[in-house]
Amino acid sequence: MFLRPYWIPRDAPPDDFPDLRFALSEPNGLLAAGGDLDPQRLLTAYRRGIFPWFSEGQPVLWWSPDPRAVLLPQEIRISRSLRKTLRRGIFLITQDTAFGDVIRGCASPRPNDMGTWITEEMVKAYCRLHSMGYAHSVECWHEGELAGGLYGVALGQVFFGESMFSRVSDASKVALVQLRELGFELIDCQVPNDHLASLGAREIPREDFTRLLDRWCAAPGAAGFQRQGEGSG
Repeated sequence: MFLRPYWIPRDAPPDDFPDLRFALSEPNGLLAAGGDLDPQRLLTAYRRGIFPWFSEGQPVLWWSPDPRAVLLPQEIRISRSLRKTLRRGIFLITQDTAFGDVIRGCASPRPNDMGTWITEEMVKAYCRLHSMGYAHSVECWHEGELAGGLYGVALGQVFFGESMFSRVSDASKVALVQLRELGFELIDCQVPNDHLASLGAREIPREDFTRLLDRWCAAPGAAGFQRQGEGSG
């Protein structure tokens, strides 16, 4: 029998998501489709362990995979070569100074990629979250040019990582090391891949992940970024 995800009408309340136990196992974690990228819907989704991921021409697809890929900041692995890069100090690291440039850098085509899931609709939605003080970026600059970075959503002491990119070797890794220093207790990586695993990411059951959200999303915001809701320019 072919199972379809729960359908969210576009005018549905922002908390109109089914229980996570109704997420499909194939494809892993597909929970719902439809709705929109309204800020309150996005924030409600993240708080519950749900994130949007879809391609151009598709409805908004909402996911909550089991298991979940996470990084504990104290477990981030710094390789010998990355440690050497950090010692050389070739990058200038900033926070929230070029959010739009970072998200568009993440959306740019990469070798062997068929396209990007960071659609223009997604760019606008996360830039709006950034203006509200919930979405943040870490930038790495090299010789005056943006060399790489990452962006995501911060709730309490949880950073929900969305994407990273590099134009210069190690730039996104240096941004991740900087993120480690900003006071978060948990970094959500959503789904596993070899690159994240090499940096120390591991998989945990979705039930454990949501328990961690209950604990850390309600905590005071991490010290490294502006307090959520203050706005960040």
